[in-house]
Amino acid sequence: MLEFLKFRSDKAGLPPGSSVYVGKDRSHAVQLRLIDYGSQTLVDSTEMDWLKIKELIAGPSTSWLNVDGLHEVAIIEQVGALLDLHALTIEDILNTTQRPKIDIFDNYVYLVVKMPFYDGDRNIVEMEQVSFILTEHFLVSFQEVQGDVFAGVRQRITTNKGRIRKMGCGYLLYALLDALVDGYFQVLEQLGEYVEALEEQLVSEPSPDTLHRIHHLKREMILLRKSVWPMREVAGSLYRDEVPFIGENTGHFLKDLYDHVIQVLDTVETFRDIIAGMIDIYLSSMSNRMNEVMKVLTIFAAIFIPLTFIAGVYGMNFNPDSSPFNMPELNWVYGYPMALAIMAGMAVAMVFYFKKKGWF
Repeated sequence: MLEFLKFRSDKAGLPPGSSVYVGKDRSHAVQLRLIDYGSQTLVDSTEMDWLKIKELIAGPSTSWLNVDGLHEVAIIEQVGALLDLHALTIEDILNTTQRPKIDIFDNYVYLVVKMPFYDGDRNIVEMEQVSFILTEHFLVSFQEVQGDVFAGVRQRITTNKGRIRKMGCGYLLYALLDALVDGYFQVLEQLGEYVEALEEQLVSEPSPDTLHRIHHLKREMILLRKSVWPMREVAGSLYRDEVPFIGENTGHFLKDLYDHVIQVLDTVETFRDIIAGMIDIYLSSMSNRMNEVMKVLTIFAAIFIPLTFIAGVYGMNFNPDSSPFNMPELNWVYGYPMALAIMAGMAVAMVFYFKKKGWF
């Protein structure tokens, strides 16, 4: 949260529409990859010819330009100039703290979503912002770093499998969003394994470290929920509203995408409930352990109370000759061992009595 506020403060005092990168410091070079295809044609290139891209924007084929890296503002502005993007759209693309949303303009549709990655070594979920610009024949995706979940979509395009080469940009956008949502399922599957292991530890040997790990997992679920909840609105708007550049034949697929987002959200909510229950179980376990300790101490105290009474009576040191109440056992040769025997007998009797009552 502090890092998020720091990023937001980088733009303090600047006018709306300022092209300023807001996000983590990056050092890698920005990479661009263009895939242009039709039902029988395919061009896959990493060498950028801006004039050629300008021709493809208005051409009949379907083109997908992927931009890996947002920290070089000049490149993002150049892409924005080619597509005639609004200054506020460029500002949103460069701001990696955006909430998932969809904006519809006259000549393009802008979407921003979050792509999750699970770091198993640190047990944390990393979120990367992905922005999409959709036009009639041209789709641009902006990512923060290299590496994504779109390898399957690229393979289907290059191998001409399925219907993707026969459909337009609207279906391509659906395919990319569907791959991204499937990435959420993979992250949730890995988190589910971590939750199961944590539950076993909670039952077998809870410790303060267990509570720390539970709270850490709770924060990760909050992060996931903040990303998935607005994605539900985005997916719902795509299939319910008349979004430009998305054909009617893509509507059923977008409905399926919306259902998948709902499943992800339900799974996240289920995990949140499980984690909340784990916290209650931990607190109950600690309370029960404390009760067991207090019960043992109470039993010891209950046993020694009458023994202390007896020892106190015989420790008053009254002189039997000068007292109206004679205590002959004070001068009896077996008085001391007899008192000890009585104390031991009372202790044993009380232990048997407590066991019979089931108090320990």
